[in-house]
Amino acid sequence: MKIRLLYFVLLVVCSVLWAENLSLVGRTDKDVAIYAPGEEMVFTIQVLEDGEPVTGKKLKWTRTGDDGKTEKGEGLAGLEGLAITTQLDQPGFVRLKVFAFDEDGSKIEGYVGGWGANKKGQIFFEGGACVEPEKLDPVKEPEDFDAFWEGMKAKLAAVPIKAVRKSLESPDPKVNLFELSIPCAGSRPVTGYLSIPVDAENGSLPALCQFQGYGVRIPTPPSWVSPSAIVLNINAHGMELGREKAYYDQLKNDLKGYAFDKKENRSPETAYFHDMSLRVLRALEYVKSLPEWNGKDLASNGGSQGGTQGLWGAGLDPDVTSSDIWSPWCCDLAGDQAGRLDGWQPDTTEALAYFEPAFHARRAKGKVHLIANYGDYTCPPSGVAVVYNQVPHENKSMEVKQGCTHSFKMIPHMSYTITPDGIRDVGMIEK
Repeated sequence: MKIRLLYFVLLVVCSVLWAENLSLVGRTDKDVAIYAPGEEMVFTIQVLEDGEPVTGKKLKWTRTGDDGKTEKGEGLAGLEGLAITTQLDQPGFVRLKVFAFDEDGSKIEGYVGGWGANKKGQIFFEGGACVEPEKLDPVKEPEDFDAFWEGMKAKLAAVPIKAVRKSLESPDPKVNLFELSIPCAGSRPVTGYLSIPVDAENGSLPALCQFQGYGVRIPTPPSWVSPSAIVLNINAHGMELGREKAYYDQLKNDLKGYAFDKKENRSPETAYFHDMSLRVLRALEYVKSLPEWNGKDLASNGGSQGGTQGLWGAGLDPDVTSSDIWSPWCCDLAGDQAGRLDGWQPDTTEALAYFEPAFHARRAKGKVHLIANYGDYTCPPSGVAVVYNQVPHENKSMEVKQGCTHSFKMIPHMSYTITPDGIRDVGMIEK
């Protein structure tokens, strides 16, 4: 009887827990959260349960910004939410982070996203607003920037392109899939997966190089391949493919904290980005050497660290015609010298300036589309705005999302797109 009663109690408790789907959503008094210097910014934060506003939850908030100021406060959220007011007197971004607490002061938990297996934690809102983002520029570019990269390309040219391809089982019988290794200047080759539609005629296909985010993971063949394009997806490290787990575990240990070594980052020749950037250039060179490439459509894409690599490709290879880049990493590396909020990135050095994505964006000839998240302080929105501002032509755009971080998407969230012709696509994204 006691066991049955206990089971009943547990069932009720679990049902209540599963019934509660609590989250925080936030918005600004402007759909497009761009303000004039000194203009009042009003954020409204609501607590939702199963998508409906609830009252009586305590919210604690912290405002920081590119002006160096910090403000804190708390209050109870009503059905209309809690209003939080601030301002910024200069070009830059404001960051607002809000946490929710129950009546007894305990943290309210729910889905918070993230990269690991555990997607639960204290619910939050993390977003922001900005002032005159078009006025944000990077710190000074090295005078010998172009000469340095001519030297890098010369290193690469000294290594012949003699790729080794191994056929793999493809998820689509109409597309060939290969495991690929390409010799490269530096410590390791380019390695990844190449797909080419079967019986493609010479000169018939666009090509895409896809670059990956930070980390060392066991590489696996793609589960989807394009029926209409050449696609090369490379890892950042030139790791061997198809090896045993122990090999990748050792590599993960050897590369722990890669790109953050202050001693390595004293020189562009020893920085981890040195070899990584050479592999980006070699990957693009290789797809251009394929007879199936149409000779005119070449994409250099990626997100986070892959976005950094994608922007290197866009700036260094004049044949790149488009780049779709979300939350690129290490943009505006020296922005802290201008007072801007830092992200999760290596400490700036003069050597790392040669790998600054904003300086490469200055040299992009193809279309560039960027995504920036107001709540992303792994890759701050100010850095993405700096990159956008450096693209020297009109074929560019930047989508900005409210309440989204590097690994979490607020639902619903406001989104809009900045273009040289004005702001478009303003609206609420419901999923």
